[in-house]
Amino acid sequence: MNSRMLNRRRHQHGQGMVEYALILVLVSIVVIVILLTLGNQIQNVFSNVVAALG
Repeated sequence: MNSRMLNRRRHQHGQGMVEYALILVLVSIVVIVILLTLGNQIQNVFSNVVAALG
């Protein structure tokens, strides 16, 4: 009985780790897509800020 509970607990812990990994991958993909889409605009904003400060 105790071994079943221990195995279930380990399985749940592993499942939680996989869920966190999937969330991390999803967030990374979203960030990459945003940077690829808006990369030039972001670069222009930073260039304008640097020019205004310099």
